[in-house]
Amino acid sequence: MSKLELSVATWNYDRVQPLIDGRVTIEGCEINYLPMSVEECFQRAYLHDEFDIVELGFSPYLIARSRGMARYEAIPVFLSRMFRHSAVYIRTDRGIEGPGDLRGRRVGVPEFQMSAALWARGMMQDEHGVRPDEMTWVQGGLEVPGRREKFPLNLPDGFPLEPMPAGKTLAGMLRSGELDAVFSARAPSCFEEGAPHVGRLYPDYKTAEAEYYRRTGVFPIMHALGIRTALVEEHPWLPASVYKAFVQAKQIAEREMREVAALKYTLPWLAADLAHTEAVMGRDYWTYGIGANRKALELMFRYSFEQGLAVRQLSIEDVFVSSTLDDDIHV
Repeated sequence: MSKLELSVATWNYDRVQPLIDGRVTIEGCEINYLPMSVEECFQRAYLHDEFDIVELGFSPYLIARSRGMARYEAIPVFLSRMFRHSAVYIRTDRGIEGPGDLRGRRVGVPEFQMSAALWARGMMQDEHGVRPDEMTWVQGGLEVPGRREKFPLNLPDGFPLEPMPAGKTLAGMLRSGELDAVFSARAPSCFEEGAPHVGRLYPDYKTAEAEYYRRTGVFPIMHALGIRTALVEEHPWLPASVYKAFVQAKQIAEREMREVAALKYTLPWLAADLAHTEAVMGRDYWTYGIGANRKALELMFRYSFEQGLAVRQLSIEDVFVSSTLDDDIHV
């Protein structure tokens, strides 16, 4: 019996490298792995449906799922996770000393729907009582003009969101003072270049993020993995097999990260950083599956609905392939 030929597209994370180099395979499948930047991956998946298995920005996926527009079925493989205290950049000459000072400010965002912005807004509201509608949002490209949302917005009438002026960028507007803050997964060039009066809302974001985790137990999810819906319908065995392969690849990456006789990664204090991370978050801190991630997932579903992104409140069962809901898939 011939193997199922599949295209797979994700960024080339350490946790997928064993799939890229062939040390791990998806049972019953022959894969053509296409490593690419996440922006390209999302664009080609959401707009052109190009891949069989693909990394998905999770917030846009929830929007599509809630509207019956999703062409991929999600499995609980969370390729990207990141705390987002570090994603809030500010003008330091505007009297912004803490989250409460963002009320009434003009805040730029590359996409209102993006996962990083969803989590940052949710954190501001839950932790500090600052609602999204208390800021004026300006949407557009961080470094290149013309970026747009992947799906139509579902915001209430009068919500303070406006498009960026033609030809401008968020980084340029933050540099010039036309914006008071920017929520962005990537650092704006004006910040990286040390432009005057540009800084972070949380200069010591590592401490703030560790305190957030100790308080909430939540490690925010940015990206999941999707399988083309037609393939799931035709091959019901496929989602569990894909899940197993990505878990195995992550396990190899975790073992290699712990090798200290000769460092595999170019970080001189990797062992110390790993020990600190485990002291805060436990040894198995980057988990796949539903059980260990239920709180983070349900929080994200709530944020998506509250922020006018998903058009209905989603559940775990709404979002993930049923065969991957149990945590006892043998790996």
